[in-house]
Amino acid sequence: MMGVMADRLGATLDTQASTREFGSWMISEQKRIFLLCRRLLQDVEEADSATQDAFLKAWQALNRPEFKELEDAGRWLTRIAVNTCLDRLRSRRWQFWRKRPNQEDEQAILELAASTGPNAEDRYFATEISRRLEGALEKLSLRQRAAFTLRHYEDRSLAEIADILDLDIGTVKAHLFRAIAKLREELHDLYFRV
Repeated sequence: MMGVMADRLGATLDTQASTREFGSWMISEQKRIFLLCRRLLQDVEEADSATQDAFLKAWQALNRPEFKELEDAGRWLTRIAVNTCLDRLRSRRWQFWRKRPNQEDEQAILELAASTGPNAEDRYFATEISRRLEGALEKLSLRQRAAFTLRHYEDRSLAEIADILDLDIGTVKAHLFRAIAKLREELHDLYFRV
């Protein structure tokens, strides 16, 4: 289906039907792109905004006269989303406006949530691991975080990651190696809990 969509998206989007097609494609990709942005930005509101920006950029690119037909529309959109997130992460202004509840409020919110799943101890350790992982991911360089997220959350191949980030495969491997080494070092104590 994506190949057919890519062919259709390569055409000029002047008609109402093409606008509907783009809307359908956007709905089918929205959750995946949002989750990617959420993992890169680690902020729900920013991820939502970045997702909207990515789709707006895709729409604008599709309507340019010099736009060429796409081979893989999903990969193309992923590249736009990653670049949008990297731009936001580089922006110092974004860091100033970033919001997150303090730890006590966050824990209180989690305790109020109804649960039919794991017990309190499991939830505590999962929250701790999640918090520690997010903190460790923030310490990675932007490229390392992007490569790690695409590989381990999006399950992308090295070739796809290289294409999305516009890097050589060897450079992607180096970023992944360094990211995993830093994460292991940062989270070492979690492996040896009794």
